[in-house]
Amino acid sequence: MELFGWDILSLDFWSILLTIVFIDLLLAGDNAIVIGLAARNLPKNMQKKAVIWGTFGAVFIRIVATMLVVSLLKIPFLLAIGGVLLIWIAYKLLVQGESHDNIKAGTTLWSAIQTIIIADAAMGLDNVIAVAGAAHGDYFLVVLGLLISIPIVVWGSTLFIKIIEKYTWIIYIGSGVLAYTAAKMITHEGKFESFFLENPLFTWIFIATMVVLVIVAGVWTNAIRARRAQLNKTSPVLATKKSRETH
Repeated sequence: MELFGWDILSLDFWSILLTIVFIDLLLAGDNAIVIGLAARNLPKNMQKKAVIWGTFGAVFIRIVATMLVVSLLKIPFLLAIGGVLLIWIAYKLLVQGESHDNIKAGTTLWSAIQTIIIADAAMGLDNVIAVAGAAHGDYFLVVLGLLISIPIVVWGSTLFIKIIEKYTWIIYIGSGVLAYTAAKMITHEGKFESFFLENPLFTWIFIATMVVLVIVAGVWTNAIRARRAQLNKTSPVLATKKSRETH
């Protein structure tokens, strides 16, 4: 059974589609928070309109931006550059939280919609690059993946965020998926593709190495930050003890 050139019953189709949806959910989880913050000052009867129209505008921009990136990735070396950038995004996902301090609540329906669209566009660069790489240049999969995931993000991402907070290992799986996608982007770069095709063992070693390096780097960075935070908490106590001993 084919649709837009894809056998929708094939494992290849579903694996790529599920990867796109997972990336959307993982990287766009903050969208629900942005929507809530942008619409919080509106009357109850206008909040739903702000959510619907703001989300519609955000989805439209996201689809156009992703398709643009998909087209750009066909330019020589840009696929590899996108892969390298996505590796950094995968690492950043593990070691850095998002701040929403700059999201201002709208006082009118239009201002709330504008805030939702602009904030989504600003926060969605990593999502666009990741989805474009995972889609392997297929516009149909880009649109289908976004249409499936955006409603989940809008109405269910708060639950998804809570799940991630409770089961932190999901973040590491997500980062690994992004690193895998990034490595595949590099191996599919036109200038390198023939080399990787001729050396399948090296290809899988390269992909596995990228995934492991990103996760290990994230764990290592988080461990250092946790140690520093612990030292910052204990240092005032130590300083007080030393001052008492000297007196």
